[in-house]
Amino acid sequence: MNLALWTAAGLLAAVALTGGLTKTFVPREKLAAAHGGGWTGDAGDGFVRSLGVLELLAAAGLVLPAVTGVAPVLVPVTAGCWTLLMIGAMITHGRRGERAFVALNLAYLVLALVVAVGRFGPGAF
Repeated sequence: MNLALWTAAGLLAAVALTGGLTKTFVPREKLAAAHGGGWTGDAGDGFVRSLGVLELLAAAGLVLPAVTGVAPVLVPVTAGCWTLLMIGAMITHGRRGERAFVALNLAYLVLALVVAVGRFGPGAF
């Protein structure tokens, strides 16, 4: 169980790190032209960058507390927050008719729920 939770948290952290870096450092116009990034054309620079920073924090919060042993309860809390972020992403992509991205975000949401429930419950640190 512990290995599965670490794997899920690591995968989510990699996704969050990638998304966070692109949203934080890639110009919004370039993001809007990318596949699946069309929603950024309708959002402000500050909003997109704020999401990027939140994703960078999520990447850190999914792994670092457990690795360092400092406040490991932040791992399931971060995973719970990630589920909320994925709900927002699903709504955004759903409104744009991007069903493939809704499904992808749903998969990330399920992984985050597994980490949150597992780390709060039987796989707690």
